[in-house]
Amino acid sequence: MAILTARGGNGTPVSEAEVKSMLVELLGKIDKPMKKVLLLPPDHTRLNSFAGPITAMLYEMLTAKGATVDVMPALGTHAAMTEAELKMMFGDAIPMSAFKVHDWRNDVVEVGTVSGELIKEWSEGKLDYDVKAMVNKIVFDGYDLIFSPGQVVPHEVVGMANYTKNIMVGIGGSDMINKSHFVGASCNMEKIMGQADSPVRKLFNYAVNTFLAELPICYIQTVRSRGADGAMQTDCIYASFDDSAYLAAVKVAQETNLTLLDKPLKKVVVWLDPDEFKSTWLGNKSVYRTRMAIDDDGDLIVLAPALKEFGEDKEIDRLLRKYGYHGTPATLEAVKNNEDLRNNLGAAAHMIHGSSEGRFRITYCP
Repeated sequence: MAILTARGGNGTPVSEAEVKSMLVELLGKIDKPMKKVLLLPPDHTRLNSFAGPITAMLYEMLTAKGATVDVMPALGTHAAMTEAELKMMFGDAIPMSAFKVHDWRNDVVEVGTVSGELIKEWSEGKLDYDVKAMVNKIVFDGYDLIFSPGQVVPHEVVGMANYTKNIMVGIGGSDMINKSHFVGASCNMEKIMGQADSPVRKLFNYAVNTFLAELPICYIQTVRSRGADGAMQTDCIYASFDDSAYLAAVKVAQETNLTLLDKPLKKVVVWLDPDEFKSTWLGNKSVYRTRMAIDDDGDLIVLAPALKEFGEDKEIDRLLRKYGYHGTPATLEAVKNNEDLRNNLGAAAHMIHGSSEGRFRITYCP
């Protein structure tokens, strides 16, 4: 298979009208029934992805053709979106009745197991546990087509976000979410960030391609960046049923979303948008995205006016308050000695990713 439709990728930003024309072209090229369709966009913590407008456009186009369309934001472990957040992300075109909430603890079904032998191979011997592939049961409700729109952007766990991550984490369950994140943390974030392939990407791809191969999932991948005027722009948008769109978007994201420096920075100040970042679980992107650029004995200042909690999930919040961010050795020791943390390896992984490993200071300013 290959890319079905594409816009951009040539250095010229893609306009909203061009995105719309691309989606019209895409629907025309897909030779499948479209009576019942599921949309799986990211939530409002990916506000800059442009997946909100894309989802609204698809909803209007499909319902105009008589389709029944459901929308399930791929929350992962995040809190359910409020009505205000849904409208901020998707506008007013989609009625509240169309939205479904993903519950990562209670609404998932196990579709298969990824063996410890494969995890050992991909992690180069660091880990060897089995991983249960789990996904929200809604995907088996007889949809003719499933669209997964989202942004390809450097990511600390998987290398580049989106594609199969949106399925295995976005609408996934606890075992996959926790253990995949711990694989990423154990395999060194600095080796993973910005890479198309990684141990975690292998895990996600294997699970989707092996256990969900019959699902009609079309991936719509964007790359976004700030233009010369400071406003967000769409650099490209690709669509495919396989990894073609993802891999094409990765090449663009590596050019536009990675900033290479001549020397490390002594002080970095990060502003966290209050509409998106209310927890350190999300706000520590400020650490992930700058950690490789900050000098030893440097400072990261995080301006977080909406900060109110550590974890989006109550249990994760409790664990983060209990164990804190103390770097890899301390976290691995805590995992070894404490059952509650062993049972929530995603939280442990976050503690590792959200640490400076003792190299520089991190100061949050709520």
